[in-house]
Amino acid sequence: MDPSLSDVLSSAEMQAFASGFPVMVTHLIVTLLLLTAGAAVYVLMTPWREISLIREGNPAAAIGFSAILVGLAIPLAVSLSVSSTVRDIAIWGVATLVLQLLVFRIVDLILTGLPQRIQNGEVSAAVVLAGAKLATALILSAALTG
Repeated sequence: MDPSLSDVLSSAEMQAFASGFPVMVTHLIVTLLLLTAGAAVYVLMTPWREISLIREGNPAAAIGFSAILVGLAIPLAVSLSVSSTVRDIAIWGVATLVLQLLVFRIVDLILTGLPQRIQNGEVSAAVVLAGAKLATALILSAALTG
């Protein structure tokens, strides 16, 4: 026997979806806004201009900037998974971004000479920088779940 449309729409599963979906979309939007803000701040605080270099076809800059996006997204995703409200997401997301951007800047300072090598298109320098930034993102993510 086929259930009627009204039976399906009034099922517990559909009610859970109807109440949970808007919350999920809100959490997603807040997290994506945090990611965008973090990427924008990173672009402003770096000594080289990744976007211009990427537009010019510099593969090293593209690798480096992709690592930044993933490196910011990893701890934001963990922050999202351990938060239950938009306020929690915002608080932990901002804290995560501040720490991650600080660590990224320290990595840039420790790995001296890499910015110039990335500007020159050296993919090997970009891969090292990407690895260092992704490693710090994973460690920060683990610290969030502490």
